[in-house]
Amino acid sequence: RYILILDLVDEEASIKQYEAYHERIPMEIEKSIRASGITSMEIYRYANRLVMEMITDNSFSFEAKAKADQENEKVQAWENLMNQFQSRIPGSKPHEKWVLTNRIFSLN
Repeated sequence: RYILILDLVDEEASIKQYEAYHERIPMEIEKSIRASGITSMEIYRYANRLVMEMITDNSFSFEAKAKADQENEKVQAWENLMNQFQSRIPGSKPHEKWVLTNRIFSLN
């Protein structure tokens, strides 16, 4: 299980458009996500902050996913489209969009 965060451009119309794109993502994008070993993915929003939960199988790696995404024209087109709505988390690296969080508490 991985939890990642990302901010959106803080503009109501832009946020609504971003959400509309996610009501039904393109089949090619879903296939890419599933092929990487991600078995479940959910995105939650509060104001302009997004939180993504990814559940993966043992075949998943961030490096392999990034490489596969770079080689997939449909994924690159999707990422370029989404980029106009997204804003980097303060303190993140220039190439980072979704930033991996660190768990600090678990009630297990």
